[in-house]
Amino acid sequence: MYLFQLADRVAQGLTQLDASRVQRHRDFLFTQQMPDGGFRGREGESDLYYTGFAVRALAVTGGLEQEANSRVSNFLSKFAPLDLGVIDLLSWLYSALVVQAAGGPDLLENSPADFTDQVAQKLEATRVADGGYAKSTEGSAGSTYHSFMVSLTYELIGQQVPRPNRLIQFLYDRQRDDGGFVEIAPMKRSGTNPTAAAVALLNSLNAMESDIADDVQGFLTDVVSSEGGFQANTRIPFADGLSTFTGLLTGHDLGRRDIIKPPRILEWLETQIEFPTGGFRGASWDQQADAEYTFYGLGILGLLHAKTETSII
Repeated sequence: MYLFQLADRVAQGLTQLDASRVQRHRDFLFTQQMPDGGFRGREGESDLYYTGFAVRALAVTGGLEQEANSRVSNFLSKFAPLDLGVIDLLSWLYSALVVQAAGGPDLLENSPADFTDQVAQKLEATRVADGGYAKSTEGSAGSTYHSFMVSLTYELIGQQVPRPNRLIQFLYDRQRDDGGFVEIAPMKRSGTNPTAAAVALLNSLNAMESDIADDVQGFLTDVVSSEGGFQANTRIPFADGLSTFTGLLTGHDLGRRDIIKPPRILEWLETQIEFPTGGFRGASWDQQADAEYTFYGLGILGLLHAKTETSII
């Protein structure tokens, strides 16, 4: 599965770091866990989305210890997964699998026999005429990001995306002349994050072509920030943790580890977004660390220190 393979890559790289540095970030994450077992978001209360990122970050830095695992399990048990939207459902499913792998209960043990079919029906209810998946059942335009999230959810329930050729054509139609991909059809300027989602999804569908890969590499070169990370698009003048993580990952997966020299990324990371006491913020202007950006920060460190992967192209 994509998410678990990515976690393995990041975790392997993080083992090359000083253990005390990794522990500081684990300690920060535990400060974000609330009494109900969930992890806080920016609003200060337990949030399933941020809990998913905290679980991912803890998983790549040594795993969930028994007490934390039990508390996360209690938090997850309060939700009915079939009532969740796609993003929260993905967070719930991934976290539930990590909890079980760490020795916790099977939170799907009492789910209905047709649980996976019901999830699939829920996902397909967001599919629209352009072949992609919208943000909700009310949406009329496919979203590159949400289409990728849907594909990950299908993976977690052990199913394939139906009618993959329609989804492949949807993705091809989202590429622009600058070499990247846009989030929705009306957009003209590509973004780093939808480009990363499109590349990952095309790879999973065995539909990545060499000319597309070349175009994407050109686009990534255009969104290199003078700070040392990747920008969200060519008009945003600063790097951020999400775009740097996804841009770095995409470059690596296309066989390009040199779009930004690793020392430049590390200098930006260590001086602009990593807190020496633990945690990562989103960008140099951000004032607050959170679980999501801490996962991205750890992901960047893990990818930079991981052994060289073979190009998928």
